[in-house]
Amino acid sequence: MARRGTVQRRTTAAAVALLAPLALVACGGGDDTAADATGEVTSLTVQDYYNNEPDNTVYQEALEACGQQVGVSIERTSVPGDSLIAKVLQQSSSRTLPDILMLDNPDLQQIAASGALAPLGDFGLSAEGYAEGVVDASTYDGELYGLQPVTNTIALYYNEDVLAQAGVRPPTTWEELKTAAAALTQGDRYGIAFSGINTYEGTWQFLPFMWSNGGSETEIASPENAEALQLWVDLVRSGSASEAVVGWAQADVNDQFKAGNAAMMINGPWQNPTLNETAGLNYGIAPIPVPQAGDEAVAPLGGETWTIPQTGDEARQAAAAEVVECLTSDENQLALAEKRFTVPTKTAVAERYGQQVPEMQAFVDMVPTLRARTGELGEEWPEAATKIYTGVQTALTGGAEPLAALQQAENG
Repeated sequence: MARRGTVQRRTTAAAVALLAPLALVACGGGDDTAADATGEVTSLTVQDYYNNEPDNTVYQEALEACGQQVGVSIERTSVPGDSLIAKVLQQSSSRTLPDILMLDNPDLQQIAASGALAPLGDFGLSAEGYAEGVVDASTYDGELYGLQPVTNTIALYYNEDVLAQAGVRPPTTWEELKTAAAALTQGDRYGIAFSGINTYEGTWQFLPFMWSNGGSETEIASPENAEALQLWVDLVRSGSASEAVVGWAQADVNDQFKAGNAAMMINGPWQNPTLNETAGLNYGIAPIPVPQAGDEAVAPLGGETWTIPQTGDEARQAAAAEVVECLTSDENQLALAEKRFTVPTKTAVAERYGQQVPEMQAFVDMVPTLRARTGELGEEWPEAATKIYTGVQTALTGGAEPLAALQQAENG
């Protein structure tokens, strides 16, 4: 999908306001004071799933700051992530959608296909300068429906002290990964930990191995996908990874790494705050190993996109567009990235961020090639994701060899 024209920044005032401490306001739904006597929009409703800290406070302050710039108050509601889509679909049918809606980027296709979102081009917004995968994820049927200020993905974390003591360098290829994981496995410590759980997290963790090997979600039972799954199976069968990976979410993987039960792990930068608080832990971050030297590492695009629902109120939609534009400005991309250990989605801004926060450089390097999970299948992605993690589970638990496990999952 082609990249589009740039989102122009109105002022840097939003960045100044974003960095200043702001008091929290009560979250709310309906809005009886949305306009004054002249009909001017005075408040906007926002819906997201940022229930946990620090995200809750970071985005409350960011949205309030942008609201101040636009001249509106923000009435924000946060709902549990696993119930957001069902709520949005219900709101769409009852015509009670918020003015601004945050979506996990792989969910945008489904919601845009339902007709619930307005194309951002209608408000003069576009996405020039953004990483291609970011644009792909927020585009449906040729129209841009969302803007994403920051992104994340996964990489290889390693315990620097353990690798140094073992004389092992961070692996860059699959063969090096198997060799390093075996050498680092000792006593109660495994060489590597990853999440092979039967949820979207399991699929998310498997995608870099699948995609970097030329595999695709359009043909789940392919030799390329099976070869990638064989790598995971080999790591478990050899004892370099725990059999418990089939039940570990990414938070569990992080716990194992922090506790010294794994010398390496596959995880994302949202874990950095807790890792930084772990006494005596020195860790490094590197790209996920690729099949052969010289191959390109392809990782999935994470993060959330901000959209403008079809509410039928043009004045409110125009004001909402100004808030979304503010939230995704260069300055606010940098501020949000620094506060949340994420990466700006504009490639030039990401490069600046890497210089300012060296520990995130490995993630910055991956941004230009991050791939949208919905890039191939659009709103059909969730079904494919389910089949992928089902096949992974079957193979890791010994129910079938990788190719047969993926065939069973693909055929339902």
